[in-house]
Amino acid sequence: MKTYDWIVVGGGMTGAVLAYELVKTGFSVLLLEKDAVAENATRYSYGGLAYWSGSTPLTRQLCQEARDRYNILPQELDADIELRELDLLLTIPADSDPQVTAELYAQCAVPPCLLSVPEACELELLLNPGAIAGALTVKHGHIHPQKTVQAYIQAFLRAGGELQIGEVSQVTSGGVKTTTVTYHSANVVVCAGGLSRRLLKSVGVSIKVYFTHAEIIETPPVDLRLNTLVMPANLQRFKLESTSTEVDELWNKPGNQLAPPILDAGAIQFLDGSLRLGQISRVLTDVDAYINHEESEDWLRQSISHILPILGNLPGNWHHCLVAFSSNSLPVIGVISELPGVHIFSGFSNPLVLIPPLAQRFAKFLSGTEDDIIPQFSDFLILTGS
Repeated sequence: MKTYDWIVVGGGMTGAVLAYELVKTGFSVLLLEKDAVAENATRYSYGGLAYWSGSTPLTRQLCQEARDRYNILPQELDADIELRELDLLLTIPADSDPQVTAELYAQCAVPPCLLSVPEACELELLLNPGAIAGALTVKHGHIHPQKTVQAYIQAFLRAGGELQIGEVSQVTSGGVKTTTVTYHSANVVVCAGGLSRRLLKSVGVSIKVYFTHAEIIETPPVDLRLNTLVMPANLQRFKLESTSTEVDELWNKPGNQLAPPILDAGAIQFLDGSLRLGQISRVLTDVDAYINHEESEDWLRQSISHILPILGNLPGNWHHCLVAFSSNSLPVIGVISELPGVHIFSGFSNPLVLIPPLAQRFAKFLSGTEDDIIPQFSDFLILTGS
């Protein structure tokens, strides 16, 4: 049976980009994705590229590398990924102090500008002026996430990579097992997003990659026009992630809800006129946890209607996926010492920005090229056997 240099587990943005960079480096690579039609975090992403948001020397450098990478990516992949720049509008609740909120972004590479209520409503005509005390705005990159992943996968296949559809049930030092086939490789890298923790736990390794259950509403193309990408300035999701990882052991017990669910009311319209509205985030330790989608949809619609009244009652479908994150807002990248030859590349915040430059660096690092950034993420790879 054929033995690959690398097997990449997971065909979302993380796995597709890394598989492409590995095969481009000269490795033989098999990419495994469990679904023929993906239902992952990439599929339901807003597609935003927050180049401006780097707040440390490391993240600022990676954001600039990402901007440079995306500027040449459509030509390199020979595909239209709908790369564009638009206005991000960060809404400030009516009961909040705009100046205090603006200070939250003072360390960003490009701090957003503070707008009054009339200025915000002039930029985004669909806003409810009574719901906000003002807003912040900054130029924001944007792609179509599904088209971008497919462009990467097609380029990967043209370069000699192989793709198989199958759910990985076990990772070993010599390859992986699906429900029907065993594949052999010298190395494996887990890029399974929210499923990464469970997959590694099944072979006795606890890794500090976690997941939220994320929920959105997706609409078909509509005639109305949303001019901006709308998000709340006080994102609750990052606080939720921090709170829920304070006691790692709680994640090993199914059925736990580690914090109350939160809702960050936002909206994005794609070039075909469709919208994604959301999102609810829940920290439930069971990847198959039951969620009452009727109640969730009602909550989403009420919250969106408060900020963008005309969008709340648009026809659309509720969707759910898992979103991976780490305990420190930085991705988890490196070798898993308990499983020789097995690596992890997961847990990204600001994923669509950070994945391309880090995948390129990681692939070159794995081929023997020295890198001054990749080893920094290995410092956060804290593992415990079980």
